[in-house]
Amino acid sequence: MSTRFSRSIVALLGVGALAATLAGCSGTAATGDSASNDTADTVSYAVDENTIVFGVVPDSVDTETNYQPLMDYIAQETGKKVDYHESTDYAALIEAAVAGKIDVASFSGFTYVTAKNNGAAITPISSIITEKGQEPGYYSQAIVPTGSDITDLAGFKGKKVCFVDPSSTSGYLFPSYNLLNEGIDPEKDVTPVFAGKHDVSVTKVGEGVECEAGFAEDSEVAKSDKVKVVDETMVPGAPIVVSDTLPEDLKTKLTDVLSEVTIDDIIASGVTSADSDGFRSVFYATSPVDDAYYDTIRDICKKTNADQCQG
Repeated sequence: MSTRFSRSIVALLGVGALAATLAGCSGTAATGDSASNDTADTVSYAVDENTIVFGVVPDSVDTETNYQPLMDYIAQETGKKVDYHESTDYAALIEAAVAGKIDVASFSGFTYVTAKNNGAAITPISSIITEKGQEPGYYSQAIVPTGSDITDLAGFKGKKVCFVDPSSTSGYLFPSYNLLNEGIDPEKDVTPVFAGKHDVSVTKVGEGVECEAGFAEDSEVAKSDKVKVVDETMVPGAPIVVSDTLPEDLKTKLTDVLSEVTIDDIIASGVTSADSDGFRSVFYATSPVDDAYYDTIRDICKKTNADQCQG
């Protein structure tokens, strides 16, 4: 992975639809649903004591395949059934967390902070790294079609630009900040297109029709030979979180299982599904992180007072 990056504080834009959704989420959390808890003092599960619900953001068409070996490992180590739950979008995963509908989840940094701000009882324990020695974190990359004459972010002005989702850390928030640094309003000075998933953003930019430029996470950009990178920014690694409302022994077990495990550990434990080129391309190990690791994103919220940040 390249060592070139800029450590930026994102200037967030107000996204009314998401703010409305999150306001609804906060209301849901307060209704007293049997799976929803306002404090960690009450033990509850997303479904039942025999099931762990694993929630994810919809990053790509391969999301379930990418996570399956890790879910197999969790099932083996806990003795529980692991149900895969892919949200329809980022706001839906936040809502599920607030409502207590997930037991373990993989968030983006911003969706984690937003979920916490809206009352989700969750704790980050680790972030996935894909190479030995890598720090938790990944790159938001600005991309254009390989044949484009755009060479930097300044060239995005006036263009049709693909973003991922209004709540995507690497697919919208960091890109928005970087565009603003170039004097480009990501709402008014470009034609924004929300692709929904990182791989879709890459595809649309590569085609150069619906999007003349765009943004996506580096792992998806690397799969395409139809786009080129013109800028990139390091963002905090996506956290794997555990629900605070689970029994203490199960939380401890999940933390032990997920906080610092390598692909070799998983394979050696007997999870044969992990021994594949596909899984190796997206998983090397988990590296411990804590809540403080996401304070940069909190600083974003303090400095911008963005609607999405409000609890």
